[in-house]
Amino acid sequence: MTYITKQQVLDSALYRCAIRDYDPAKKISEEDFNVILELARLSPSSVGSEPWKFLVVQNPELREKLKPVSWGMKSQLDNASHLVFLLAHKNMRWDTDFFRNKLQSYGLSGERLESKLEHYRNFQQNDIEILESERTLFDWASKQTYIALGNMMNGAAMLGIDSCPIEGMNYKGVTDILVEAGLFDPTEYGVSVAVTFGYRSEKPLPAKSRKKMEDLMIWAE
Repeated sequence: MTYITKQQVLDSALYRCAIRDYDPAKKISEEDFNVILELARLSPSSVGSEPWKFLVVQNPELREKLKPVSWGMKSQLDNASHLVFLLAHKNMRWDTDFFRNKLQSYGLSGERLESKLEHYRNFQQNDIEILESERTLFDWASKQTYIALGNMMNGAAMLGIDSCPIEGMNYKGVTDILVEAGLFDPTEYGVSVAVTFGYRSEKPLPAKSRKKMEDLMIWAE
């Protein structure tokens, strides 16, 4: 395995910024975009649950329909090379088939399986306290999708590809359009976040602004 240098990692982080003005003439190659999707697939998630699906919307007519309910990406829908919606599973309860099947995929069965399910019941009920509603469970699953989102965007930057994460949309409106197009089952999955990819236009970008390290870090030594 060939490792990149620490400076190359930092350079890609400095290069990455939220791009809202893409060059419409430049498209991401299939090979490069497959790398970005593979980074999403390989991302870690709580319990190894992989509570996500990645919906790639390239259809220009569908993108046009999304404009009235997607104010955060309205200017990007015409010019972004690729648009991805990250979908989160709606029921990640410890006692669902989804959860049980995931644990069984690790080879657990019998008493070991039941013991592990009880462990996660206690975790969800008492430690992280997410069993109070369907919304809290969905939010927990959505948190996992943001791990994949970060991996996709950072990996894209290392390839010289730009991106922009998007929450600026009417979630019900977007969901209705995507479901009407038959792209996912809304009883199982919901829209968590979106991200566009492409190549920045030639317009100059402002320098990245971030807080100082000493204003952010807390050490317990």
